[in-house]
Amino acid sequence: MQTLPACPQCQSTYTYEDGGNFVCPECAHEWSAQAATESTGESATGAKVYKDAVGTVLQDGDTVSIIKDLKLKGSGGTLKMGTKVKNIRLVDSDHDIDCKIDGFGAMSLKSEFVKKV
Repeated sequence: MQTLPACPQCQSTYTYEDGGNFVCPECAHEWSAQAATESTGESATGAKVYKDAVGTVLQDGDTVSIIKDLKLKGSGGTLKMGTKVKNIRLVDSDHDIDCKIDGFGAMSLKSEFVKKV
């Protein structure tokens, strides 16, 4: 069964397909199928595209650096701006990147706080 995207205006899940467009019956908003894949960050093949803070596409195994100081919950430490993170793994969850950081251990980061090196 194909899952249709939620309406970008009212977030209704009752959307339907009409030709090459999607339509929301609750707010009457119409949008193209191409706009739906661009807004969700998915490529034409359906795979999610992960981008860093400046828009560079990330892949598994890349090296990134942190672009701002990040306070860590629980341990009370801080990841400093410029910290390099090697061999990242991209995951489909709230935090896009799983990695190991020297001195801190296993960590999950959001792709909006890193820049590809």
